[in-house]
Parts: sequence; C-alpha cells; structure tokens
Amino acid sequence: MARKPNFNFERMERDKAKAAKLAEKAKAKSAKKNGTAEEGTPVEPVATEPEA
Repeated sequence: MARKPNFNFERMERDKAKAAKLAEKAKAKSAKKNGTAEEGTPVEPVATEPEA
C-alpha cells in the first residue's frame, strides 16, 4: 500500500533544508570577508608590494 503524501510537511522540510544551506553559505562568506577560515584559522592575506 502506498503512503499518503503530506505535501505541507514535505514542503516545510525542503524549505528548512534550503534555509540551513543558505545560512551556511552566508556564514562562510562572512568568515571569508572577515579574513578567517571556517575552521577558525586565519586566511593568509594577499601580499602587497611595499611602496618605496
């Protein structure tokens, strides 16, 4: 016997997963912007030439 679909619940689960994925992306983006890696180790800054 086939299961009875619960469309509203399935939709909420998809939306929840999507929101979690977007939050993770935003967290990684802000961490990259602030100069730290996701593991908490700092990202090496880009070397600039000294003005002389």
